[in-house]
Amino acid sequence: MGCENNRLETAKPPRRPRGDPVHLKMTETEVKSNREPGAPERDGPTAGGDAREPLAWGKRPPRVDEAEFLGGPLTRFKDLRRALRIFFECIYGFRRMHFVGPCVTVFGSARFEPGHRYYALARDLGRRLAAEDITVITGGGPGIMEAANRGAVEGGGFSVGCNIELPQEQEPNPYLNLWLDFRYFFVRKMMLVKYSFAFVAFPGGFGTMDEIFETATLIQTGKIHDFPCVLVGRAYWQPLITFVNETMKAEGTIGAEDTEFVFVTDSIEEAAEHILHRAPRLSARTSRKLKKLRRHLRVPRTGPDAACESGQAT
Repeated sequence: MGCENNRLETAKPPRRPRGDPVHLKMTETEVKSNREPGAPERDGPTAGGDAREPLAWGKRPPRVDEAEFLGGPLTRFKDLRRALRIFFECIYGFRRMHFVGPCVTVFGSARFEPGHRYYALARDLGRRLAAEDITVITGGGPGIMEAANRGAVEGGGFSVGCNIELPQEQEPNPYLNLWLDFRYFFVRKMMLVKYSFAFVAFPGGFGTMDEIFETATLIQTGKIHDFPCVLVGRAYWQPLITFVNETMKAEGTIGAEDTEFVFVTDSIEEAAEHILHRAPRLSARTSRKLKKLRRHLRVPRTGPDAACESGQAT
């Protein structure tokens, strides 16, 4: 009894609901009002739950939560939930890509219009790879990606698009037999490397440069082997090649053998021959069984896009 009298009892303050103005102020949450004009003051502010735009079916909210994921530690529950989401996205990619056969991934800018010379070259490359029964993989968007997919379909080959979800939505181009949507860049990159036997890079921006240097790192560290990388467009890539040879090699930051996998050309025929010569696994993986299984992945098209699949597109 004496112990109970001497014990200092402190009552915990009542936990405020998340929508309470004091709670929002303490957590530095931006307060938005959903009060209609002329409504009584007892309609208190909320965290904006009722003021948000309604979500369309099948559409993601405009806010992309990867920034939160990469912005520092979260709660253990959130990190675990994110890990599970990444795991299931990997499973999704493995299942969808398993029977696409031997692939070559084509990178390049999304800003080139159909009349551009690089668009025409990428389209020719898609046709050339399709003639060798090689699947063409791109990011699935416009520009160089559309051109390579278009050439593959026109050549009777198989065309795959691996999209990355971004705040600005990117519509798939109409020349795809198989379309995959990824939330995380690193999962998408893993799929492109895992199922590809070579990369072909046309002139592009930061994304194209990122893929080139990540491939160079994987080859330099021995993570992948017999993986050629072709750069199409000598005039565009020459400043980068000069920097690598005259600065990086001269300073000793890379070895002389670290750039042997890169082949620069303006000729689509030279690019295709280099890939077939330097990636012998392509011919080894091309089999009648893969061709048969891959037919089941084809997505029939209707409307104006059906012409391209029947070889009537121009």
